[in-house]
Amino acid sequence: MNKIYPVIMCGGSGTRLWPRSRKVKPKPFLPLVGDTTLFEQTLARCSDAGQFAPPTIVTGTGHLDHVEAQLGGTKARIVVEPEAKNTAAAIALAAWLLPDDAVMLVCPSDHHIADVSAFRAAADAAASLAMEDRMVAFGITPTQPETGYGYILRGDGLTGGFAVERFVEKPDLERATQFLAHGGYSWNGGIFAFRAGAFKAELERHRPRIADAVARSVKEGREDGARFHPAAATFSEIASESVDYAVMEETDRAAMVPVSMGWSDIGSWQSLRDARPADAGGNRMQGKVDLIDCEGVLVETDGPRVSAIGLKDVAIVVNGDDVLVTTMAGTQKVGQLPGAAKQ
Repeated sequence: MNKIYPVIMCGGSGTRLWPRSRKVKPKPFLPLVGDTTLFEQTLARCSDAGQFAPPTIVTGTGHLDHVEAQLGGTKARIVVEPEAKNTAAAIALAAWLLPDDAVMLVCPSDHHIADVSAFRAAADAAASLAMEDRMVAFGITPTQPETGYGYILRGDGLTGGFAVERFVEKPDLERATQFLAHGGYSWNGGIFAFRAGAFKAELERHRPRIADAVARSVKEGREDGARFHPAAATFSEIASESVDYAVMEETDRAAMVPVSMGWSDIGSWQSLRDARPADAGGNRMQGKVDLIDCEGVLVETDGPRVSAIGLKDVAIVVNGDDVLVTTMAGTQKVGQLPGAAKQ
């Protein structure tokens, strides 16, 4: 099989894991699970030269320094977005810069994947379907009735995967519980595979104005060593839309590859807690921490000692002058706090 071209999307507003994650240095560039950053782990997953071509990294000017500092010798093309325009435009930039027959593997840079071999096997299966001009999503095997993710309902079987019956928005707990019991639903992890030319054709069909503006911004753009800068004035015309809405929910070529790979989008302090190794009480601690009679507690401090007694399912985060205390049930609302929202 031809090599797979990783397209790694680097961005973030630094709100969901505030105060550890900040707008100036959001979660892809932090060592949240293990000793390396989530971005470095994404690069490492796609580093097998026998399977993968050098990556294309799509990022913004505000995060360019972090990307280049953490490449670690990886040869990569860095596409520098003049402004954030969501995932449809970010992926389209890479598609217009790659050969039409290149199979793109779109990977967010801020996910944790425990089983790298399962990820690579799924990448091969997805690439095979992409060569048939399918628009392929990774369907993550759900482990709980999660309300924070979108879902994919599998349809008819294909070689190496399934057609997509439909995509489903984030459900409430009752529906998520039904999805889990049904057995045919997977989490939509935001990892996709397409042939670049096929993706361009689908975007031109369903979102011609986005496709036209991206094509012109690439044609009018400029190279700067390993960096590519799309034309800012043209790029500013692009509507901000996710690839899910712009292509995946519109196309009649959608497919999915089921995979169980210890995946998390690290989208909240609760999901970060669950991705880290625990002590006997299910607690996770970083820094100077003393706990007594606590269960399922996450504590992270970069300075002051944190001592807690008798807590269950609580997160306590100390970062500089900021302190966050929340129940795990409340972690999805962290981005609404003034400290997070008004950076």
